[in-house]
Amino acid sequence: MFNYRILSIVKRELKEKLFSKSFILTTVLFPVFLFMVVGIQALLHMDEAYSKISIVAEEQKLTDAFQNELAKSELMKNGKYNFSFYTMTRDELKQFLETNKKELLDGKITGIIYVPVSAMKDKKLEYYSKSPTNLSLTRKIEGPINKVLIDTYFNNRSLSAEELDFARKGIDFNGFKISKDKNIKEEGFGSLILSYVFAFLLYISLLMTGQMMLQSVIEEKANRIVEVLLSSVSSKELMTGKITGSAITALMQMSIWLAAIVAVASSAIIALPPEVVVGISTTQIVFLLVNFGVGSVLFLSLFGMVGSIFDNPQDAQSGMWPIMMLIMIPFFIAISMMENPNSPIGNVTALLPFTSIMVMPVKMTVVDVPIWQLILSVVVNIAAIFFVFPIAGKIYRVGILRTGKKPKWSEVIKWLKYKY
Repeated sequence: MFNYRILSIVKRELKEKLFSKSFILTTVLFPVFLFMVVGIQALLHMDEAYSKISIVAEEQKLTDAFQNELAKSELMKNGKYNFSFYTMTRDELKQFLETNKKELLDGKITGIIYVPVSAMKDKKLEYYSKSPTNLSLTRKIEGPINKVLIDTYFNNRSLSAEELDFARKGIDFNGFKISKDKNIKEEGFGSLILSYVFAFLLYISLLMTGQMMLQSVIEEKANRIVEVLLSSVSSKELMTGKITGSAITALMQMSIWLAAIVAVASSAIIALPPEVVVGISTTQIVFLLVNFGVGSVLFLSLFGMVGSIFDNPQDAQSGMWPIMMLIMIPFFIAISMMENPNSPIGNVTALLPFTSIMVMPVKMTVVDVPIWQLILSVVVNIAAIFFVFPIAGKIYRVGILRTGKKPKWSEVIKWLKYKY
């Protein structure tokens, strides 16, 4: 039960964390950093390096077709690509590669594409380069090359230009979301973007607040401040106050971040394309904050427990990895749900303690989740708090005053048996 002593510890934690320069800087700069990352990625896509590509075909008609097609493509017009064309057999190709090996290694030739006759059946090409996994380059070139292969294949089959254009087109799915209480509406990539944002924010925030809690406990233990505090409050009250104060700080930070995201998503200044419009409902915001608040208390109790066991951050690393796994594994499950929202593993972990903290917010952005499931995911984590908190409290009470030799895990387990 809360009392004035716990409230005093909460106020102390809020004063140290909420008004600290690090909190203000991370809260303000993180959204800026997030938008900078997106901007830098856009610049990297725009900033193309000069590429010199040799296209070698096994038949002359393919060589001529490639030359004609690429001459009128945007790749030649932007001045970033230089193509040379050859017709060779496979044996001649080996000699050609040997002759140009030095230029390939020096980067004077970016790559050599070989188009065998068999490509007319299986579309399998060969790319020789110092960096053959350059996806950005191959994605830009595959369009014109594929067009040539299709045109050549259907050349003698009396197909019109319109029919060839249809054959070249890929399939484009327009998604329409079916909701129980809403009309059917087309949905673009907005929900996918929102799921990425939720997963990333939860992952970063849980790690940041957990690390701050761990560092705070270790510092107080090393500086003997904890001995002064325990002269006025009990260890249980101290741990409860620290966890509550840290959780409130983390919740306020998350609220500010979400407010920034909502402001950008609903801003009339930034005109987003219809397919990437992000729709955030009040239910999603409320659930995310409640879910995050409960999750923060659960994980902070674990980080505080680990911090009380060890005297320095280096030793604490051995106790942190199980907690890190409880954060990282749900994060990867949440990422996988973006591709397969109906994954059985995702559906189960969305209702389990620890994992549901990160998986359920992602799930609710990509599919409609019943209210009872949202409530259940919060309830199971509250139940986990009542299970974890007494264990963490017993270890914290012994470990916070213990200094010297790094304890073994067998010793830590014995601390649970102590009677108070």
